[in-house]
Parts: sequence; C-alpha cells; structure tokens
Amino acid sequence: MYDPGLSPRSTGDVVLQGAWCGFRPRQRTRVSIVIAAGRVVEILDHPGSSSSAREGLPHIDLSGFLVMPGLINAHDHLQFALFPRLANPPYRNYVDWGTDIHDKRRDVIARHRAVPKAVRLWWGGIKNLLCGVTTVCHHDLLWSELRRNDFPVRVVQNYGWAHSLALGGDLLAARSATPEQGPFILHACEGIDEQAHAELAKLDQLGLLDARTVLVHGLAIDDAGVKLIRQRRASLIVCPSSNQSLFERLPDMARLGTIENVALGNDSPLTAEGDLLDEVRFAGRSCGIDPDAIYRMVTEAPAAVLRLGNQEGSITAAGVGDLMAVRDTAEVGVDRLPKLSMQDVELVMVGGRVHLASEAIMERLPAAALQGLEPLWIDGAVRWLRAPVRDLLTKAEEVLGKGDVRLGGRPVRLPT
Repeated sequence: MYDPGLSPRSTGDVVLQGAWCGFRPRQRTRVSIVIAAGRVVEILDHPGSSSSAREGLPHIDLSGFLVMPGLINAHDHLQFALFPRLANPPYRNYVDWGTDIHDKRRDVIARHRAVPKAVRLWWGGIKNLLCGVTTVCHHDLLWSELRRNDFPVRVVQNYGWAHSLALGGDLLAARSATPEQGPFILHACEGIDEQAHAELAKLDQLGLLDARTVLVHGLAIDDAGVKLIRQRRASLIVCPSSNQSLFERLPDMARLGTIENVALGNDSPLTAEGDLLDEVRFAGRSCGIDPDAIYRMVTEAPAAVLRLGNQEGSITAAGVGDLMAVRDTAEVGVDRLPKLSMQDVELVMVGGRVHLASEAIMERLPAAALQGLEPLWIDGAVRWLRAPVRDLLTKAEEVLGKGDVRLGGRPVRLPT
C-alpha cells in the first residue's frame, strides 16, 4: 500500500537491527525496526526484543549507525540535475535571469538539453537519493518517467502547478486542473524589485491564495505579505542558495519563518548550492535558521505543505519505510543533520528496499538486497544505487563527453 500522491513502487520486508534511531528531532533510542510491505509495522526495544513479525524476514545489522527519516525535498527541477550553474548576478527578478542566460549561454543550455529528458530526470532522482532524500516534489510536468515504480525516489504525483505569474500562462486554468486536495505550487515574489514584490497582491486578487497554495521563493515578501499569507493559510518553500546566487540577497527568515508551514527546497543546479544537504548547511550558515527549524523544514513541514498522507518525514509505526542511515556520533538527529554531506549518507531505504548503500553497508546486506544495485563514483565516494547507473552514464557521456558529466556540480564516473 502506498500514498496515491506518490509514485508507486515495489516494497520491502526487512528487520533493521541494533540501530540508534531518531524518532524525534532530539531523541535517540537503540531499537530494531520491522518493515513489512514497505511500512514500519513494529519498533522493538533493543536488545532482547522478540516478535513474530520478525520471523522469516531478512535482517540488516545497523549497529554503529544512526537511522533518521528519509528527507523530503519540497522543490526541485529534476531535469536540470546535469546542468552547471548559469548566472551573472545580480538580477532584479527571475524574468531578467531567464532572459540573460538564454541570450548569453544558449550553447550550454542546448548542449545539456541534448541529453534525453528521461536520462536527465533519472539523474535528478539520483542526485536526491545520494543525499538521503526519499520524497521529492518536481516543479514541472509530471513526465512519464516520474510515474515509474522503479524511479530512485518517490515523486509527488498529486499536485497542480504553474511556473509563475509572468511565465505561467493561464494560472486560473492551472489551478482548476489541480487534483482535488492536492497543493497548487508556483514561483512567487522571486526577486528584489517592485515586479517581484507586487506578485503576492496580484495572486490574491486572482483568488489564488488559500490553504492549498504553495509559494516558492518569496524573497520579496514583506511584513504585510506575511500577514496576508497567514490569513489565507498558504505555505512557502524557500531556496536560499538560489536566491543568493541570482539576487545576492537572502530570504529574511526572521520574517518568513512566522508563516505556519515553511519548507526547504533545493531548486536546481542552475542556481543552487548543490544537493539538499548542501542547502541545509547553507540555510543554517547563511540565514541563521536554528537546527530545530531546519530539521522540520526537510521532514514534517514539507509533508504538510505537499499534503502527503503516509507520515513521510518521520519514522513511526504504520508509516512508510523511508529512511536513511549515517554513522553514529552520539548526537541526536537535529544536531547531526546540519553537519551532513552526501558523503555521510551510507544507507537509504524507500519502502523498506535498499536504494543506496555505501561499500561498508554492502558488506552487511543480505544477498537479496544486493540485486539491482549498481556502483557510482561521485566526488571521491562510491555508492551502490538501485538505478541503471552504467546505462545512464553512457547516455549522458554520449552528449556531454566522457569524463565531463557533473551531477549537481560534482564529477561522476563508474568506479575503477
């Protein structure tokens, strides 16, 4: 069973033994976790626990590791994962940026677009998987690749979207086409000029601000705008490193953080720092967001913003078996998260199945869990992924050149 708002997939049965687990941001408990049919069915005190649900299930020894909820990336453009950063800031707004790069960097854009879109989307999924993301919201058309049950991460399916007021076409039609109970997502107030500032009032005049509305960026939102968003019960996704890259301005989180639900998104390598963990570190370092708030912005908050229904962003009985594991350092999850990078993520499970494993974790996996994993070298680390890595790399290199593929700015190749 899976959330109808997420892409379907095969699900796993497994027992995770002896891990330290962060059920809450400031809690760590040594437990065994029983996952069946892709969902957490029991959480057992360790050691000495017994359960009939464990009989006959494969076991993975995670002693020495901290298990945390799989992260939720609230905003990504998956098809741009292989692109380099393209910007010559500062810009006034997102329209100026788009005009500039299509005028001055059209050769780079055309070259990367020549990689088949399906291949680029898969690399977008892999970029998220590598940093512990198990659910991502793609801000664009829901291409058929993103509905596949073997895609590396869950992709939100139940949503409506428009690009923005300036570039989104008929916003009222887009809102009308949004699935019932799904969020309606669009870029808004992305810039530092009057055009960006005026967008919030225009959206309200169109009747597009309500509890299902999710605004992305919000850089130009002022105190009156925050009050309006709170009145309309809308939500916000911030992408700080993208804002810094384009406008040399950071979101005022002292102001925007008073909105009820604020999530963190990774945007795309066209403008952002790297992956979602890079964004977490950037947000803490540059925006002064405290660790508790950052933790919520990639777990519980995006689950609420995106209207997910299976307790994504948490580890709890009856919730989905989506989680990641990092080496235990005796810290609680809320303190560990802002220190993590892609190289710290050693295990990712989606629906109880291993989708990423480090070489150390590979030695602990039962034989059945090894099937379908392929190795990737990225920026000095080797990770085994549930993805057709060799084929995807070959197809990307046919266009970009052997040794010239970058994922979120990081070099990738097959391990030697």
